[in-house]
Amino acid sequence: MLKQIVTPKRSLTEETEEKLNEQIMMEGLSSARYLSMASWCDTKGFVKSAEFLYRHSEEERQHMLKLFDYINNAGGHALQPEITGIKHEFSSLREVFEEVLDHEIEVTKSINNIVEHCFKIKDFATFNFLQWYVTEQREEETIARRAVELFDIIGEEGIGLWTIDQEIAKLESFAAGTGPDAE
Repeated sequence: MLKQIVTPKRSLTEETEEKLNEQIMMEGLSSARYLSMASWCDTKGFVKSAEFLYRHSEEERQHMLKLFDYINNAGGHALQPEITGIKHEFSSLREVFEEVLDHEIEVTKSINNIVEHCFKIKDFATFNFLQWYVTEQREEETIARRAVELFDIIGEEGIGLWTIDQEIAKLESFAAGTGPDAE
């Protein structure tokens, strides 16, 4: 017979655990949305955008798993979210990237709310852990904003959509500071 392991005391409050589990849902939703968007792009011939979104889907899954690890190691219980209602059809490539930007702004607000909560209750370990997400969200928003800007800068007429698709592939290096303005 297996002996039940007693969970040690923890510093992670139930409220913080709940907020972090809500963030797990946000990250899981991001992964699922981007996977669906990638598939749509793939079927429409936007190969570079599809590759970009497939990578970002996996990246968001890794963000979710990082939260799992933190919660469980802090004595809490990370919960696998139920993700439903994922959109599978889009009217345009522009719509895809406008939705990416809107979603990344939502994620930023969510992270900021958790950071504020942790600061207020003096949970500096979780506050410190979340700083990585704060920085990551700035990068994610920058990439998404730049993607949307491409539609206005390049235009969608003629070879515009093809050119935008090609430029999407370069956005990760742009946000990482290796773009044309990097020092």
